[in-house]
Amino acid sequence: MMIELAEVEADTSRPRTSDARGLQLSIAGIKLALKSTDPTMKLGVTGASKLFLTEETACDATLSAAWGLLDEEALGQPLFDSGALWKLYRGEDDGFTLRFATPYLGERPYKLARFNHDFTQGEVLLHHPFFAQDQVLFPLEYPLDELWLLNLLARGRGAELHCSGIRDERGRGILFVGQSGAGKTTMSRLWEAEPGVEILSDDRIVLRSVEDGQYCMYGTPWHGEAELSSPEKAPLAAIFFLRHGERNHLRDLNRAEACARLFSCSFPTYYDAAGLDFTLQFFEQLTSAVPCRELSFVPEREAVELLRRF
Repeated sequence: MMIELAEVEADTSRPRTSDARGLQLSIAGIKLALKSTDPTMKLGVTGASKLFLTEETACDATLSAAWGLLDEEALGQPLFDSGALWKLYRGEDDGFTLRFATPYLGERPYKLARFNHDFTQGEVLLHHPFFAQDQVLFPLEYPLDELWLLNLLARGRGAELHCSGIRDERGRGILFVGQSGAGKTTMSRLWEAEPGVEILSDDRIVLRSVEDGQYCMYGTPWHGEAELSSPEKAPLAAIFFLRHGERNHLRDLNRAEACARLFSCSFPTYYDAAGLDFTLQFFEQLTSAVPCRELSFVPEREAVELLRRF
């Protein structure tokens, strides 16, 4: 049985190929390079990831892609089981392996991604019998692309949040944080109709420190149900924690509460103590530099007006 990874209904999902057997993405200012080592493998990008393609330049991390016959083998010490598609292992060489499998194809993995100790170099192997020979492939297909970036961020680069975010008409970044059902998509759609406003994402935003205590927010390819995604960025001006309410209301938060709520909506590397320490310190510094408030709101434009007055 073959996997048709490039089949998506929307025109934006038609794969964009690379004749040079290589492509490069820039997500949150981090450049990720993917290169095929096999001339029979056709690389392409589908969906919102096409917006993040960039010209090949010096990159921050590189993966090579190749075919393989992925029999069961010792992958190292188990570190994390997502309970879904992927598991993470630590090898004797201090590197990492991500194993991807689905019950649809049985127990055998359809993809393995091996990385060095800091996730800057590695290879991704696709189980050849599971894929059509002439298929255009995106070996970084979600969730590998996001997992790769998360581990790079945890090594001193920043953090990703479960949130939506906008760049307003004055260029300011406003973040709306919340778990599923908190109203991120609703808030994104309220702002989408505002002149001069760009939605960076309706589900995932990356935050990074820039300089002099300033922070920047970046759109990502991993959108929510509204399918709003942008490769743009904005200086972070304010953070609002969303909750549905009977009226529009803002409540101040102390730093400890704001930090805890940021962490609960982040994607920490639980298997990496150093990464966890960095993420917690990052949020502590962030909440001292950026105002954080809880926003109770009703899904009407008056919520936008409240924030404009604020």
